[in-house]
Amino acid sequence: MRLVHVDTGREMRGGQRQVLLLLNGLRDAGEECVLLARAGSPLFKIASESGRMVHPATLANLWRHSKQADLVHAHDAHAHTHAALVSRVPFVVSRRVAFPLKRSVLSHWKYRRAARFLAVSEFVATQLALANIPKDKIDVIHDAVASFAGAGKWCADSPAVALASTDPAKGRDLVEQAARLASLPVKYSNDLAADLARASMFVYLTRSEGFGSAALLAMAMGIPVIASAVGGLPEALGDAGLLVANDPPQISAAMRRLREDSALARTLIERGKKRVAEQFTAQLMLERTMQAYRSALAL
Repeated sequence: MRLVHVDTGREMRGGQRQVLLLLNGLRDAGEECVLLARAGSPLFKIASESGRMVHPATLANLWRHSKQADLVHAHDAHAHTHAALVSRVPFVVSRRVAFPLKRSVLSHWKYRRAARFLAVSEFVATQLALANIPKDKIDVIHDAVASFAGAGKWCADSPAVALASTDPAKGRDLVEQAARLASLPVKYSNDLAADLARASMFVYLTRSEGFGSAALLAMAMGIPVIASAVGGLPEALGDAGLLVANDPPQISAAMRRLREDSALARTLIERGKKRVAEQFTAQLMLERTMQAYRSALAL
């Protein structure tokens, strides 16, 4: 199968890491892939340095490469627009965000053009269905975590870790208020894999979330998670983390509880590792994505 992947993101966030993880699996499965990414973006640089076939994500490049492909995979909203405008073959769209779809005439046309939608969670799939996307055109394909050794020995005295994001929707203000109430130190991370290796907990607060790949990473590394009970996060955590309202006193109570109750923390650690190993592997993501591709092409 010849595939064109399109991602127009400026930053290296969860979606871009999932693109790389999927490309690795497709390459190992013998599929031919071309990546179109924003010129100068971290994704473009990483893909180029690793020897991948990568080109700037322009309309001209998508038109040209799609003529030689079987299928286009648009990984974000701008990529979806580009595919709707110029793709010469069927295309599928990854939907990772939790907010409702726009209802304009242009959006309606754009969404009708896609062969299938790859929702990152059941929550996101429901948002698509509410916007009148036929349910038989929606596949739920969860994020995955690459296999790795994980963190060292967990220590309750290590700092809590939270995202360093300045996005108001990501809830850093809630973390700061809760940490003051709990009198606990927090490391605001730009490199989760490194900082989680020395963490007592991962505090993932957000006002909107399609799923939560950062929470999966913490679970895979053996770090207990406290997360907002919004969007797809309850689906990601199940019973392997502490879900909280976006309320600083409730969050601070959960932070103190993890710090003081090592038995609870270790139970969540084991549940989290097991949950990721059983439900959120790269192999499962690859298999489900390939099935969606075959459905889009009626194979």
